[in-house]
Amino acid sequence: MAHRRSKLLFLFWALCYVLTAIAGKSYYDVLQVPKGASDEQIKRAYRKLALKYHPDKNPGNEEANKRFAEINNAYEVLSDSEKRNIYDRYGEEGLKQHAASGGGRGGGMGGMNINDIFSNLFGGGGPGEEEERIAKGDDVVIELEATLEDLYMGGSLKVWREKNVIKPAPGKRRCNCRNEVYHRQIGPGMFQQMTEQVCEQCQNVKFEREGYFLTVDIEKGMQDGQEVLFYEDGEPIIDGEAGDLKFRIHTAAHDRFTREGNDLHTTVTITLVQALVGFEKTIKHLDDHLVNISSKGITKPKEVRKFKGEGMPLHFSSKKGDLYVKFEVLFPTSLTEDQKSKIKEILA
Repeated sequence: MAHRRSKLLFLFWALCYVLTAIAGKSYYDVLQVPKGASDEQIKRAYRKLALKYHPDKNPGNEEANKRFAEINNAYEVLSDSEKRNIYDRYGEEGLKQHAASGGGRGGGMGGMNINDIFSNLFGGGGPGEEEERIAKGDDVVIELEATLEDLYMGGSLKVWREKNVIKPAPGKRRCNCRNEVYHRQIGPGMFQQMTEQVCEQCQNVKFEREGYFLTVDIEKGMQDGQEVLFYEDGEPIIDGEAGDLKFRIHTAAHDRFTREGNDLHTTVTITLVQALVGFEKTIKHLDDHLVNISSKGITKPKEVRKFKGEGMPLHFSSKKGDLYVKFEVLFPTSLTEDQKSKIKEILA
């Protein structure tokens, strides 16, 4: 009976994990690291992201503050080996069950204070503290097209990534070579300075290709050329940290709108009658809300009207650019003699 309850509990946790994975981003996605990331890799990724989204660097920015909280919550779980193991097996629901049974703080839900996490890792230093310099592999830059809808509302893209991964290999190798200086006594009160090369024997390694999916977050209002970074997911290097993987965002072509900075442009065709007497008309925006572009006056061919605040959202801001609508007037291809006479009579 106990075995059956244990099996049912496992299936419940596994199902919750699947639902959690479907519902939102994983903690690994939040910290922009692969699932097999080392503790040091997770720490460095957290450090860089925490510095970027720290409230002191983004005063009054609610989205940045929200991201900062998400980053800290993810780091609290992934930096704790017990919580990380539970999360990897059962997801967030498993962490909740673990906390409810008295086994821990539950992965950021009622756990460590955000400021405590930040202070513990940075040793009380401010967000401007510099990082130590170590050998680093090459960065990998991938050009990525994002839809105008994702750039307007925010979204994410699943991207397949293949890269070299360092794996253990048989044997030893010579590495970490350095020169050491020491003094040798050659007589009473006489010393000679000597230099000797020292080289340690290390575990041998090899490169293997691995593939996996990454979730690239597209933030509202991102501009062409902005980059989404995945720390240490670039080219690996022996005896150092891997380079970074950078997705450089570009706006994909759209069938109705074009983007210029924070503004949107579109073209609407109206009839000659509508151009002369006015019209009632709406256009569907990128998030499907309707924009009223009606007119009661005369509209000239190629006339452009501005609709304030109907453009692209500014990155990390509640403000928006403007929408510019250019009107093309559809003229009739031919007129009867009677129509010509009536037009002359009206316009004369």
